[in-house]
Amino acid sequence: MKKDVFSLAAVAFTAVLLTGGFTVVPSALAERDHKDKEEAYVPVMPLGLTAGALRTPADNPITKEKVELGKLLFFDTRLSKDGTINCATCHAPEFGFAEPRKVSTGIGGAQGGRNAPTVINSGFSFFQFWDGRAPSLEEQAKGPMANPIEMGHSLEGATKAIDEAEGYEHYFKEAFGDHDVTIDRIAQAIASFERTVLSGNSAWDRYTVGHDEHALSDSAKRGLKLFEGKAKCSQCHVGFNLSDGIFHNIGVGMKAKQPDLGRFVVSGQPVDKGAFKTPTLRDISRTAPYMHDGSLATLKAVVEFYERGGEPNRNLDPKITRMKLSEQDENDLVAFLESLEGDWRFTRPTSLPK
Repeated sequence: MKKDVFSLAAVAFTAVLLTGGFTVVPSALAERDHKDKEEAYVPVMPLGLTAGALRTPADNPITKEKVELGKLLFFDTRLSKDGTINCATCHAPEFGFAEPRKVSTGIGGAQGGRNAPTVINSGFSFFQFWDGRAPSLEEQAKGPMANPIEMGHSLEGATKAIDEAEGYEHYFKEAFGDHDVTIDRIAQAIASFERTVLSGNSAWDRYTVGHDEHALSDSAKRGLKLFEGKAKCSQCHVGFNLSDGIFHNIGVGMKAKQPDLGRFVVSGQPVDKGAFKTPTLRDISRTAPYMHDGSLATLKAVVEFYERGGEPNRNLDPKITRMKLSEQDENDLVAFLESLEGDWRFTRPTSLPK
């Protein structure tokens, strides 16, 4: 990034103001301030979430400055080769940080083969992507940039595009202690922001954790009982994030001539053919369509799919069996799933660095 005496003078002047007029050696000030900022902080956890379960790597502690930078980068189309796609294109806040399309659309209208999973509560996951090919949010953030049918850039090209935006100088300095732009820092900032995209305090949380007997409707209460009992949903959708975080073949798409083999492509293990990661159910009412291929348009269709025992195939998970639910049972399960909607609000950045 370009640096000149005027910008350096401005930084020094600001430093004097912030320190009450005392003279501070600039390098010492930067080192001390950055050290203070590197002290990790835990985002405020809404009711129902477990702070200690948030997966934050030791080399990328969350700081407010990284989160601020990451939020800007999340919405910056310069990370795509043609300047038309950003992270929010497929992970839109208005749709529960997921997308309303069956499959993702990248640069030039290119279409992928999978529906983008939600970013919500992704910081609690051991694996990222439907097939778990990324072990961290940092690695996940890099993937779409270099994918030719998503953002279509090279990692070097994406880094250069952000480096040439002089308006980012301040944000990188605040987040990392100097102005250097690298792909790792871009990924670390985006991942830090994503770890703060949290959903809790749903009607379900207020009922189960907050002990508010009136938080759930009678239908949702019946649905909860089914979810934990007869419908056996909690075999895989377990814990505060309603996901076991591992991979299951439930038969989706396995009738296709060339089915998506999911986790098998990563692991090479025959047992993983057609297996995909169990998604969180939080805010599920916002993130239609459903399944890795976006093939089910409504929650009712999802419940009906499970009711009939998924789609038979040689690798079908033994947990997936016919549930024999009544129409009322299905409606009650949908009511429960709708009760998992959190009360979060999100505002997009009004402008991006130039």
